[in-house]
Amino acid sequence: MSAKDQKIWQVVAAIPAGKVASYGQIADMAGLGRQARYIGKALGKLPEGHSIPWYRVIRSNGQIAFPIGSEAFELQAQSLREEGVLVVDGRVSMREFGWQP
Repeated sequence: MSAKDQKIWQVVAAIPAGKVASYGQIADMAGLGRQARYIGKALGKLPEGHSIPWYRVIRSNGQIAFPIGSEAFELQAQSLREEGVLVVDGRVSMREFGWQP
């Protein structure tokens, strides 16, 4: 794991329960500018047994990035719902649930 990955994980760990952030927002906060696509790759490198709330990171339009109906989609949607985040048709209202640090 790189220092860049660790910085991303640190930012994601700071997202409060019941809130979501976009890949681009995480990239900006981690000092990575426009490297939003790298955020998903870094989250994919999380070690087994971690406690980083990866599921709080979604697309800037509020959409969950995984295909609807996939195991990963269902896990992310369920994890968000357990925190009180409303997921409708694979989307979350960024206005209502977006993290504003």
